[in-house]
Amino acid sequence: MQKSVDPAEGITTTKILPGEFYITKENERIETVLGSCIAACVRDPIAGVGGMNHFMLPVDKNTARATEVSNANRYGNYAMENLVNALLSSGAKRERLEFKLFGGGRIMSSMTNIGWYNIGFAFDYIYTEGFKLVSQDIGDIYPRKVLYYPITGRVRVRRLNAMHNQSLADQENSYINTIESKPVEGDVELF
Repeated sequence: MQKSVDPAEGITTTKILPGEFYITKENERIETVLGSCIAACVRDPIAGVGGMNHFMLPVDKNTARATEVSNANRYGNYAMENLVNALLSSGAKRERLEFKLFGGGRIMSSMTNIGWYNIGFAFDYIYTEGFKLVSQDIGDIYPRKVLYYPITGRVRVRRLNAMHNQSLADQENSYINTIESKPVEGDVELF
């Protein structure tokens, strides 16, 4: 995660990368860039807390049982649970959580359509858990830059030009190769 102050808005901005999530109760902005990845922007408007995650793959297929996790947020099944649990620990109420989904683009036609698997996982998760999906900008062929203001719930999405696709695809392929070789471990148990 990288924090800075946006000179135009005068607001603290936290940039998250694949496998990361961030929550806040402050008037700040969270941003990320997505290709086939998904970002879920989630908030409790009454508790005044919200956050965003960024995951690359829907589920950890190598996990046949409950496991301990830390950087396992690279997988949607961990990223969603860890974001929701962090929000609940900060005073959010499960029944008030509002979800907004972004990403899942097929940015390179030669790549497998991992974006659709990510989208399917995210919808299945939200439906199964009984959460409320209030907006989305998913699929298509565009990478996206997402700016999220958790306190107000405002989201700004910029669809990036195709010229950014190859470098983003290269970054995603590199990330996939890296995470497939790392074990899932840490100090949170999913059940």
